Amino acid sequence: MSEMAVTVAAGALRPCFGVSPAAFGTSHIRPAVALGGWRALAPAAPAMLRLSSPSVRVPRAASPAAVEDGSSSNTDTVPTPKVILDQDSDPDATIVEITLGDRLGDLLDTMNALKNLGLNVVKASVCLDSTGKHIKLAITKLSTGRKIADPELLEAVRLTIINNMIQYHPEASSQLALGATFGIEPPMEQVDLDIATHIDIYDDGPDRSLLVVETADRPGLLVDLVKIIDDINITVQSGEFDTEGLLAKAKFHVSYRGKPLIKALQQVLGNSLRYFLRRPTTEEASF
Repeated sequence: MSEMAVTVAAGALRPCFGVSPAAFGTSHIRPAVALGGWRALAPAAPAMLRLSSPSVRVPRAASPAAVEDGSSSNTDTVPTPKVILDQDSDPDATIVEITLGDRLGDLLDTMNALKNLGLNVVKASVCLDSTGKHIKLAITKLSTGRKIADPELLEAVRLTIINNMIQYHPEASSQLALGATFGIEPPMEQVDLDIATHIDIYDDGPDRSLLVVETADRPGLLVDLVKIIDDINITVQSGEFDTEGLLAKAKFHVSYRGKPLIKALQQVLGNSLRYFLRRPTTEEASF
């Protein structure tokens, strides 16, 4: 396994720099084409949408060896882990940003796990500033050379990265809602859904609106949000999904028949999301 050419000296403040795709073994890269919107989801049970397709199986990290070259020290305050999926800033690729203070290594094992999902890392960059080390990856589908349009695959990317982060940095487990799923130490804090859930919709130009959702994180959340929006026949054009500690923050550019959402439709969408996000997760069959 070749060394990944992304290293930054601890404490050094450097601007972002690019990394050749060859560093990740992505030599067969097709020209990328921008997509007009995310692929609509097929009808599914509204309660819990599982990531059951073999194509979006979440690969687990190999062995927590020194491949990632990151410290898992628990002696100081653990920074808030962040994973950002950005569908807005690049027309040809999905941008992923990963931050865990200054603890992240080269993420070579994460690169390999993303390849197992049928993805190409076509470009990477590293920034180090006062908030820590930021690793940015530009990702496309290997089969099409295009950015990811499938919400289930986007969620699989998110869960893969978080899973590998916890494998190599176990101290991050208690800082993430998904630590209860992938980690050895679940978060000590519990998020109050009524307090944590915020939904806002704004006009965003002549042909779309901006939907902003903040709520407690959990596996499958991205898929479920897109499905709720799609069930109301609202189109998700693009967006960003941030995992920040125990919370998830989503920004979706949405439209209805090529127009911004009118007030009545905004209210329907907001009420549907609030009902889904704030309702108890206990299965009805358990009563």
